[in-house]
Amino acid sequence: MDSELVRTAKTEAGRRGKSVSQIVGEFFDSLASGRRAQSKLPPITASLIGILKARGIPKSDYRKHLREKYL
Repeated sequence: MDSELVRTAKTEAGRRGKSVSQIVGEFFDSLASGRRAQSKLPPITASLIGILKARGIPKSDYRKHLREKYL
């Protein structure tokens, strides 16, 4: 790994009071848990994940829609 990246990782780990290995382990665990969480969604909900990306709708438009709908 790049020496600057290693230095940054060690600094961040120290700031959090953890080792770099712990942070890396938590990162990979979060990736796995994200996949597990998606698989627990109801079929209809799971089928809708990412649907806006395929339509090319900008996040700003979607956020505007939500603000108008709920505020």
